[in-house]
Formats: sequence, C-alpha cells, structure tokens
Amino acid sequence: MDGIRLNKYIANSGYCSRRKADGWIAAGSVYINGEIVQNPGVRVMPGDEVVVNGEELTGSQRKVYLLLNKPKGYMSSLADPNYDRFVLDLIEDMTERIYPVGRLDVNSRGLLLLTNDGELSYQLTHPSGEIEKEYEVTLKRPLSKEDQRRLEMGVVLEGTMTLPAVLKALSRDQRKWKITIREGKKRQVRRMFEAVGNEVTDLLRVRIANLQLGDLAEGSYRELTQQEQKGLGIDVFNT
Repeated sequence: MDGIRLNKYIANSGYCSRRKADGWIAAGSVYINGEIVQNPGVRVMPGDEVVVNGEELTGSQRKVYLLLNKPKGYMSSLADPNYDRFVLDLIEDMTERIYPVGRLDVNSRGLLLLTNDGELSYQLTHPSGEIEKEYEVTLKRPLSKEDQRRLEMGVVLEGTMTLPAVLKALSRDQRKWKITIREGKKRQVRRMFEAVGNEVTDLLRVRIANLQLGDLAEGSYRELTQQEQKGLGIDVFNT
C-alpha cells in the first residue's frame, strides 16, 4: 500500500511521539491538504500537505538520539508558564526538533533520553513494553524490611497495583537504595515510597533499558553510540 500512516508520518517528522500524534489527530488539530483528518490510519501520499496545530510538517528528518544528565531545577516538559528552565535549554547547536522520552520531575536528576524518533519514544513509554528504569534514591527515614517487601510486591497507586520492583540497599543506614521498576507513572518512584510512609529526598535515574548514565557530567549530554542504538532496536544504517 502506498503512502505512510498519518500518525507515523507526524512522528517521523519529529513533531511529537506517535502516541501524542494520535491525540492531536483525535482533537481535530491535524489537516491534510486543508481538510481536518481524525483517523490516524489515513495514509499520507507524496506531495500531501500536513499541518498540525497550524504548523506545516516537512516529512522525515535526520534521527537524533541524545543522552542527557538532567540537573535539578529543569523541567522535562517543553513549556510551562510556572518555570523558566527547561531541559532543551541545555542542548546547543541542534537544528532538529527533539523532545524528551518520558519525564523526570523538576526536583529529580539523571538520565533523560531526547530524540525526534517518534517510534522509539512510543516503544519506550508505552506500558506494554515494561521497559526497566533504575534509580538511586535517598530517603528521609531508613526503609524497614517490611516496607521493602511491600515495594517489591507492589503498592497501590491510582487504584491499581504497581508491578513488582527490585530494591537493593546502598548504605548501612538503610536510607540509600537502588530501585528498578518497569512502569512510568507520573512521579512513580516518589509516590511508591510515600505509599509506605517514607519520603524521597534525592532521586537520580541511572538507567533506562540498556542505556547507562555512567560518568556523564551533570548538565552534559552525548549522542548514543551505535551499540546503544542497536540495543534499543534502532537500525543504525537507516538513522
């Protein structure tokens, strides 16, 4: 079949992820050749004009994959009237439109992937993928064996049980822990510890899937290596 699905076309353009593209399409914010289209399966043909939120898309662009060590005080979102520091402010000399995959709240730090690959973003953030994310946290109070067991079994957030987590103590006083989860609910790690009566005072994400933060300096970023891209299933010969 000729053409490319509308939601995939939007994602390939670097405008947003495929999931967000579906939302814009459903909201009536997408036009093809001047006509509103609300079916994400409609196919874009060569020469078609696609406009999203008043902005004409130019089709595919060079795929970019950046690993950033996000500092505290920076928002992962692209805009927020309550803040004036955003993770994209840390990226220099970038002509392609990129955006964060997932999020880290303003008071958290560590590994954040930025890309214009909408398909990859969808794969890494969709709940069905159960992508591992690893964090190092400091707690206000020591974590008891019972609370550790509860977190490892799963706790209730938003009326549903979280998937089992993996915890490892990093300090003798039981206040520093490594926790690995396979979900991405908003502020999930902080809320999991709150659910057992504790509080996270510092949170550092050190891994997403096969991507490791390593010794990358805070506020710095680098491109993913070919090996890292292959580990995410990216065809390095077509990026």
